[in-house]
Amino acid sequence: MTTSMHLISRICSLGRLYLLVLSLQLTLSSAGKMKIVEEPNTFGLNNPLLGQGNRLQPKVSPSPFSGPPHLHVLAGKCFSYTESTYKYEFCPFHNVTQHEQTFRWNAYSGILGIWQEWEIANNTFTGMWMREGDSCGNKNRQTKVLLVCGGSSKLAQVSEPSTCMYSLTFETPLVCHPHSLLVYPVLGDKLQKEWDEAEQALYEEFVTEQGYNKLLKDIFEEAGYLKTQKVKETPNVQKNPKNFESLEKCSEEVKKLSEEVKRLQVLLTHHNISSNKQPGGKSQAAGGATPAVLSQDGHLRGDPGVLPGLL
Repeated sequence: MTTSMHLISRICSLGRLYLLVLSLQLTLSSAGKMKIVEEPNTFGLNNPLLGQGNRLQPKVSPSPFSGPPHLHVLAGKCFSYTESTYKYEFCPFHNVTQHEQTFRWNAYSGILGIWQEWEIANNTFTGMWMREGDSCGNKNRQTKVLLVCGGSSKLAQVSEPSTCMYSLTFETPLVCHPHSLLVYPVLGDKLQKEWDEAEQALYEEFVTEQGYNKLLKDIFEEAGYLKTQKVKETPNVQKNPKNFESLEKCSEEVKKLSEEVKRLQVLLTHHNISSNKQPGGKSQAAGGATPAVLSQDGHLRGDPGVLPGLL
């Protein structure tokens, strides 16, 4: 009996030792596998992998696509470039963003610019302006993107020439043809005709160089290549005076009009003009005097200074 109990005790001890060893192996095995959190495939403004509170908040919406039609294939795509501890992402005709690749608690992640307009010189699209980025002191961050010929479409270089002013170089085979970035060929017939007329006016010296450049700027704005700075005037729409909110309002208006009629009658009498119309459209002057005649500008002919003083 004693031998059997001793044997059972040893078996239980071995079983507990086995379970302990197995548990230790599982612990070591799981500790050797590091959990990897993959970086999102895009840091774009609408990244679905980011929480709603962490998404970048643009100040303005990007301008519509404009420029050479063959560049439209770039719209909707994004290109990344990593330099040092920063990752840049350029989404043509959309935005440019920057993300600090560190574990600092306040690592920067923000917008360097949103697509606004082209830079044009010598009949050539020379750069893309991405403006209205994150605030930087008393101004906003902005980026100029240069398009250069390359074997594949990629973001090739990023620099910061001045504080909060960035420069990106984007390589693409889409601009390798010598005429790929010319402005005139992609304009419509109407705007091409306006450009031709501006050229002729400059040649015949009807306009100065400054005036010529102003004409071109208007053409580029109308084409959508430049952001227009013109303020659209909204016509003043007068309310219909016949519409009144209540009978009381209507009565007040009638009273005002009656007082105005009396004032005008006094004015006409002062100038010997009868306020009573006679048949045939003629008016009888008081005392048989010859009636005065109103000119087109509302003044009395022969006495232009009296009427404004009374009014």
